[in-house]
Amino acid sequence: MKEIKPRSGCPLSYTLDFFGDKWSLLIMRDMVIGGKATYGEFLGSDEKIATNILADRLSMLETYGFVTKQVAPDKKSKFVYRLTEKGIGLVPVILEIGLWGSQFHPPGLGAELIDALHVDRTGTIQKIQDSLRSKLA
Repeated sequence: MKEIKPRSGCPLSYTLDFFGDKWSLLIMRDMVIGGKATYGEFLGSDEKIATNILADRLSMLETYGFVTKQVAPDKKSKFVYRLTEKGIGLVPVILEIGLWGSQFHPPGLGAELIDALHVDRTGTIQKIQDSLRSKLA
C-alpha cells in the first residue's frame, strides 16, 4: 500500500484520495449493507475483486482509520474487519451514491433498501449507523 498524500486542500479531492478507485467504496458497501467482515466474505462479492487488490484496500482502510482489524474469536488465523466511527460516518454518502445509481440502473439486490430510503431517508440511515455502532469494539 502506498502512502496517500493529499493533492490539494479541496475536501472532495481528499475524499477521492481514499475512495476514487473502483474497489474501496464497494468494500465499505459490503460492510455497511452486506454485513461482511472477513477477507473471504469480501472475496465472495459479485464484483470479483482480486486478492492482491482486496488486501491492499483493506490495509489502506485500516491504516487510515476507516476500519479496525481483529483476530477472529473462532479462528486465530482469520481476521474480522469492523467499521470505525470514521467509517460509519460514510454511511450516508454510500447510501446517497446508491440512490443516485438506482435512478439510472434499476436496483436488484438493494431494492428494499432503496425503497426504505425513499420513504424515510434519515431514519433508515440512522438505523444502519446505530446497528454498525453496536458492533464497535
